[in-house]
Amino acid sequence: MLARKMRGFSLIEMMIVIAMILIVLAFSIMAIQPSLKQNNVTEAFNQTLMALRQARDLSVAQRQIYFVTLSNAAFPNSVTITQGSTGTVTATYFLPSNVGFVAWPGLPSSPVAYPMTPDGFGIGTTAIDFDQGVAGGVKNVIYFYPDGSAQDAIGNVNNGVVYLALLGDTRFVSTSRAISLWGATGRLRGWHIYLNVNAANWYWRQQ
Repeated sequence: MLARKMRGFSLIEMMIVIAMILIVLAFSIMAIQPSLKQNNVTEAFNQTLMALRQARDLSVAQRQIYFVTLSNAAFPNSVTITQGSTGTVTATYFLPSNVGFVAWPGLPSSPVAYPMTPDGFGIGTTAIDFDQGVAGGVKNVIYFYPDGSAQDAIGNVNNGVVYLALLGDTRFVSTSRAISLWGATGRLRGWHIYLNVNAANWYWRQQ
C-alpha cells in the first residue's frame, strides 16, 4: 500500500494537466490580442507625433529649416526628418508593421458640421492630408521654420491632418488616431476616434 501511495502522477494525469494549461494559455492569448494591437496603434501615434515635434523643436533651436516626410508608399510606413539646407537625414522612424497611415471609410467627413474632421481639415478620405487649400501641393511633406511655423515646399502655410489605424480590415476604423497641424503656429494636436452609439456614427475627440 505504501508503495502505491508513493507512485506519483500517472502519464494520463500529467497529459490532462498539460492540456488544461495549453487551453488556458490559448484563451489568454486570444483575450490580449486586441490590447496588443491597440498598443501598436498607440506606439505609431506617439512615434509620429514625437517626430513632428522633434523636427519643429530642432528648427526653432538651431534656427534652420527641417522637413518631415510621412510615407505610406511602402511597408512599414515611415516618418523621416531631414535638415533642409544640407539634405541630411537626421532620423527615420518606422511604424509597427500592422499599423499605417490610412483613412478608413466611415471617418467623419465634414470640416464644418458635427461630427467634424480633426480641426476641420479635409474630408477624412486622404490618409496624409497636409497642404490644405493649396492646389497641387505635396501633402506628405512638412517644412518647419525657425519661427515655429509649418510651410510647404514653396512657402505656403501648411495646415493638415494625418490618420493612423490598424491595417487589413475596414472594421479597424475603431482604432483610428489622427494628428492635426496648424501651419501658422506649428501647433500639433492628437485625436482619438469614438463611437456615438445613439447616432451610430464616429466622432473625434482631442487627446
